[in-house]
Amino acid sequence: MITTTHYLVLAAIIFAIGCFGVLTRRNLLVMLMSVELMLNSANLTFVAFAKSLGDTSGHIFPIFIMTVAACEVAVGLAIIITIFRMSKISDVLGLTFMKDIKSG
Repeated sequence: MITTTHYLVLAAIIFAIGCFGVLTRRNLLVMLMSVELMLNSANLTFVAFAKSLGDTSGHIFPIFIMTVAACEVAVGLAIIITIFRMSKISDVLGLTFMKDIKSG
């Protein structure tokens, strides 16, 4: 029998993988995917508690989170594509062109 604890442990593992990806990777796309993992772990937590409490209103929050995540991906990808077109760099540490724009 799978209990709420199993879901919460899985959500914690997924969140930890997402945090690890954000903190250690330098590629913007990988960082964006890691943030998506963290949002999905929050979705899993909401659904697990809604299931354990027998309340269907807990299923509404993941829908809003997925909507925000879709908007975040669209805006994030647009920003990443713009940065790549301007500087040909997808590495976070190589992004110093904002200083050049400000001073130039």
